[in-house]
Amino acid sequence: MLKFLLLSLISLNLIACSQKTEEFITPPPQRVSLHAEPTPPPQPQTAPPQNSVDKELISIIGVGDIMLGSNYPAEKYLPPNDGKEILKNVQDILKDADITFGNLEGCILDSGGVTAKVGCKMCFAFRMPEKYAANLQPAGFDILNIANNHIRDFGTAGTDNTLKVLKEWGIHTAGLESVPSVTFEKNGVKYGFAGFAPNRGTNNVGDIAAAQQMVRDLKKVSDIVIISFHAGAEGSAHQHVTKKSETFYGESRGNVYEFAHAVIDAGADVVFGHGPHVTRAVEVYKDRFIAYSLGNFATYGLFGLKGPTQLAPLMKVFVDKTGKFAHAEVTPIIQLGKGIPTVDPQKRVISLLRDLTQTDFPDAKLKVDDKGHISQL
Repeated sequence: MLKFLLLSLISLNLIACSQKTEEFITPPPQRVSLHAEPTPPPQPQTAPPQNSVDKELISIIGVGDIMLGSNYPAEKYLPPNDGKEILKNVQDILKDADITFGNLEGCILDSGGVTAKVGCKMCFAFRMPEKYAANLQPAGFDILNIANNHIRDFGTAGTDNTLKVLKEWGIHTAGLESVPSVTFEKNGVKYGFAGFAPNRGTNNVGDIAAAQQMVRDLKKVSDIVIISFHAGAEGSAHQHVTKKSETFYGESRGNVYEFAHAVIDAGADVVFGHGPHVTRAVEVYKDRFIAYSLGNFATYGLFGLKGPTQLAPLMKVFVDKTGKFAHAEVTPIIQLGKGIPTVDPQKRVISLLRDLTQTDFPDAKLKVDDKGHISQL
């Protein structure tokens, strides 16, 4: 009997052990093996990166006043090393666009020419040495406006030599009565450009009808039309777009709001303003971008650089192939020392631009974020 009981207990024990072992080594249905790689969770669907979208767009950089140093009235107003370091800090940024534009504030001439500004306490005359032009083309400039109040500082000698030197460097320019506009092609896109100012010998910013006709003519042969104006009153007291005719020291400086809207009505796609030496608001009108003043960008030696006159937006505008605005990006610039443009780590011009735009165009439905991205709401 005892032997029978012992055999029964051993048999029951073996059955129980067998059941527990089977339960441990046989995974339940749907259980994942301990040694299998976990299946990654499904990734949410996202829009393509912005740079992929931008590849389908045309990028146009615009900057304001450029004066790389003047040998008049003295050589002391020239930068060291023939100005080769002036654009060094921003050169790679300037080159990163399909088209790069700026306003050349003065003529390119080694010596000579006649200026009517001798002895004038409130007058400045800018004469950049020819070799300084060698710093412009490597920085990516495709277009330089010469319709402004300083291109004729040294008369016909200055204007003619400026045209000659810029042509030698392959930089397109226009804005004088003798060269009112220019067309050219780059990477399969045809561009038209014209500059305007309230000054003698330039395309007249006050002649709206003539400006519109010039734009219409450019649009007939161009995919993208870029218009520039050098107008508006100057200085920190004139940062706002008044939507009225402006005067400065008794001189008519045009109605920049009326002009910008009129040229877009006629077919312009991008409008870059400059002349007040400070940043002004931006606007999108009929899906076309307007910068009312791009401020002082690279102005060495003779410019008063302090506060708002020291800050400027490097404006990169993205448009589609019809010229319609997509978005824009601001690189905040500050001029250090006697006038060396540098990216501002404090990004001061971005908040300034946002405040000016919200104040002057409260119904514009434009957003300028903290990183300088401009988009339509």
